[in-house]
Amino acid sequence: MVDTATSASFSVGLTTTDLQRIIAAIDLGTNSLHMVIVRIEPTLPAFSIIAREKETVRLGDRDLETGNLKPEVMKRAIAALRRFQDVAKTFNAETQIAVATSAVREAPNGRDFLHQIETELALEVDLISGTEEARRIYLGVLSGMEFNNQPHMIIDIGGGSTEIILGDSHEERVLTSTKIGAVRLTTELITTDPISTAEFDYLQAYSRGMLERSVEEVRADLRLGEYPRLVGTAGTIETLAAIHAREHLGFIPSTLNGYQFPLRDLRELVARLQTMSNVERATVPGMPEKRSEVILAGAVILQEAMTLLGCEAITVCERSLREGVIVDWMLTHGLIEDRLRYQGSVRQRSVLKTAKKYHVNLSHSDRVANFATSIFDQTSCILHNWDNETRQLLWSAAILHNCGHYVSHSAHHKHSYYLVRNSELLGYSETEIEIIANIARYQRKSPPKKKHENYRILVNKEHRLMVDQLSAILRLATALDRRQIGAVARVHCDYNQQEKLFKLRIHPSNPSDDCALELWSLDYSKEVFEQEFNLKVSPILEPTVVKVS
Repeated sequence: MVDTATSASFSVGLTTTDLQRIIAAIDLGTNSLHMVIVRIEPTLPAFSIIAREKETVRLGDRDLETGNLKPEVMKRAIAALRRFQDVAKTFNAETQIAVATSAVREAPNGRDFLHQIETELALEVDLISGTEEARRIYLGVLSGMEFNNQPHMIIDIGGGSTEIILGDSHEERVLTSTKIGAVRLTTELITTDPISTAEFDYLQAYSRGMLERSVEEVRADLRLGEYPRLVGTAGTIETLAAIHAREHLGFIPSTLNGYQFPLRDLRELVARLQTMSNVERATVPGMPEKRSEVILAGAVILQEAMTLLGCEAITVCERSLREGVIVDWMLTHGLIEDRLRYQGSVRQRSVLKTAKKYHVNLSHSDRVANFATSIFDQTSCILHNWDNETRQLLWSAAILHNCGHYVSHSAHHKHSYYLVRNSELLGYSETEIEIIANIARYQRKSPPKKKHENYRILVNKEHRLMVDQLSAILRLATALDRRQIGAVARVHCDYNQQEKLFKLRIHPSNPSDDCALELWSLDYSKEVFEQEFNLKVSPILEPTVVKVS
């Protein structure tokens, strides 16, 4: 059923030159699949939610032995996504953005499932990390709630994970994700109905123990005199708010946005839910269909989180991950002008933070990144047709290409792959992180080969081609700073298509430097580039013209 909602302004500026655009965002959650369709109105500035769709699929109901997503569940999910696509078409949505979270992220066959979706529905789904999920939840809440330049804590209890966030009107300050959720804990910890006292006590203790680290991170970042409001999002918290409103107001408001309820009432509700069977919980006024099975675990997570955070009340925000996906898309496409949260800035800060973590020589990496992006720009529409977002992946790989030295000099390119792959780079999807890691991996030694597991993971042919071509460019860029002293000032590319000759004109920083080691390194590294683009590379040292005054 389509649910129409009123508009709410996003509190940063949009460009006024863009016409209204309709976008659909899909969230493949552990419990349910959701879609929100919005109309972007650049002159207000605002985006209006014009439709919502939801289907409880339970991707988190995985095979207990293998951890795989079950075939019947995947089939239901694809059917739901196909229906979502049909609804989006009726609203003339120009594009559909989709993300997948913990259930797909943790399933061994999760990537195969996403490849199946892309094959059958032509829908590309971004797999995002828990920290990136938290960042987009922050953006979603920020789009629907006024922070008034005050810090806010946000909690989002999903089916498979719980995100706790600290942020203000300008930026996210702490992003955490914990592997506890309403579906996960129900499946793993509850076997009795009604729940036994022993299982309930363990559920409480386990939730508290798992949340402690995230809560400590948030509390450690609070400054003297800061007492942030707690904001809750997603299905579990909205359900608890609806039940509370029904019992205390006698009705459920048309919107729960801004609705507040206290911890003491939540504790009373948890105590009642504990004594009920699944069938009895389903009859509680305000309880949505299928939510009764997992509501107790979700309520316990919220109770323990609020207790640890020292919050006596929680305020509901109906915007969350899906709306955050929309905001993130707007940021990526330049529709939001606020530079403090601009997508490129988020990505850049995250990459540089990771580089510093692994003691990367940033002066060298910055020169390599400049050479790589310069070659990329000069060969655009000549040797390749990649866009600016792909250019950003190359920049990130160039900055991080040598981080493997943190582990060992030997085979450091392989260590670079591992470190990048396991770094939660904000602003990037898991697929994009995989691409960055592979580009860094192939900046030296063997070129990409299908027998390499890290390369084989890239099931999309376009992504493999991206790695092939960008890593070949990165090889040339690293050679241009072989001595890591900035010997080369700049490089100019000339391509003769008829002769298939690619001239790299090298301009030295010092007129007396013959850049012999850089030229030797280029000769050594150019073969992969030549094979990839089917041409001959000719490095040429250009004499520096000294002006006489």
